[in-house]
Amino acid sequence: MRILMFLGAFLAAIGVLVTVHEFGHYWVAKKLKFKVLRFSVGFGKPLLTKVGRDPDRTEYCIAAIPLGGYVKLLDEREGAVAAAELPRSFTRRPIAARIAVLLAGPAMNFVFASILYAVIAMLGTQVIKPVVGFVRPESPAALAGLRRDDQILRVGERRTRSTEELQIALISRFSARDGVIPLEVRRDGARQSLTIRVGGNRLALTEPGRLLPGLGFDLASFHAAALVKSVPPASAGARAGLLPGDRLVAVDGNKLANSSEFVDAISAAANREVSIEVEHRGALMQLTATVPGVLDHGRNVGRLGIMIGDGQRSLPAGLVQLRRESFGEAVATGVHKTWEMSSLTVEMLWRILTGQVSARNISGPISIAEFAGVSAYLGAGAYLSFLAVISVSLGVLNLMPIPLLDGGQVLYQLIEAVKGSPVSERMQVFGQQVGIALLVLLMSLAFYNDISRHF
Repeated sequence: MRILMFLGAFLAAIGVLVTVHEFGHYWVAKKLKFKVLRFSVGFGKPLLTKVGRDPDRTEYCIAAIPLGGYVKLLDEREGAVAAAELPRSFTRRPIAARIAVLLAGPAMNFVFASILYAVIAMLGTQVIKPVVGFVRPESPAALAGLRRDDQILRVGERRTRSTEELQIALISRFSARDGVIPLEVRRDGARQSLTIRVGGNRLALTEPGRLLPGLGFDLASFHAAALVKSVPPASAGARAGLLPGDRLVAVDGNKLANSSEFVDAISAAANREVSIEVEHRGALMQLTATVPGVLDHGRNVGRLGIMIGDGQRSLPAGLVQLRRESFGEAVATGVHKTWEMSSLTVEMLWRILTGQVSARNISGPISIAEFAGVSAYLGAGAYLSFLAVISVSLGVLNLMPIPLLDGGQVLYQLIEAVKGSPVSERMQVFGQQVGIALLVLLMSLAFYNDISRHF
């Protein structure tokens, strides 16, 4: 049942975003007097077809393969065109008009994302303050002086009013070349400046989910007693003296807010000793555990071999706030956030190409389907946010100068404007072959990343 929900959410997202994108091409083409032959959502055999009542008799189709779509314009390169219709053929229209039609698809994706972000802002969202939780001993964050309960106000010049803004700022600021991250934090009511410096293999920290653990800190979340559920007799936890029912209080003197922080602390302590403070039957005890290392997804991590869980959960006062904006504020937020996400996407693509960021950040349809399903499960706000992110990504991707994409076709039009004649058919065929090769390479990498995350 869950798989069906994920698949349904994914197909709905693809259907909506493709329709929005192609509607941009369609609407501008109609306004600029191009003849539109077909507007299709999906590829392959048409399942439903309706012929418009306009003089062009445009066909509107829903096709069998719901993983794309297209707008078909009158084009003499694809077949004979009546002499009376030639002025409305794509190749006979002014170059500026052709470029406008080509850019309209990605532009509509950006407009749609702005609308979604504005709607989310008006509906109201729960905003989590970027407050520091557990800081791993001897990590870059600890060496920089970062402490539990510090609220991160800025990363470089970027304000960080929420955990989402913090993640974006960290990703944007972190560079494989210098590894220097300046922070401004609020501690006990006063502002302080700190600098995190990262050495070693910084590229590995740019892999999904690795940056915060690599910097050595977590963000504050729920509070709950970390409880030992079971201790197998031959485990490292049993050798340290842990017993079922013990409450885990601290590791190496660092207080624990929940069981996740205990797992993180032990994971970072592979092949060394740690001091564990526990509460056993109302009495506090200090235990020393030697943490063996195990190989997990290519990394050496610490494990005690015990099962733990959380008691009753609660959120620290003031950590979560509801932010709701007026119409004018929401529109400004929508435009700003779309611009911010677009800039970040371009920046990340460039850093991937130049080797500064791991190519493991490229996600394929499997991961996107999972994100769609999870966001739909979490509610309307999360699903709308997912649609906005994917819409921005689709807009940016289609602007890339690859011949099969809108950006590549725009490049052809610009070359024609400079040289005074269309790009030769031979060069167009060569460009298509290069474009197909690049897209196959990109999709292969995306599928590999999807599969490697699961196995």
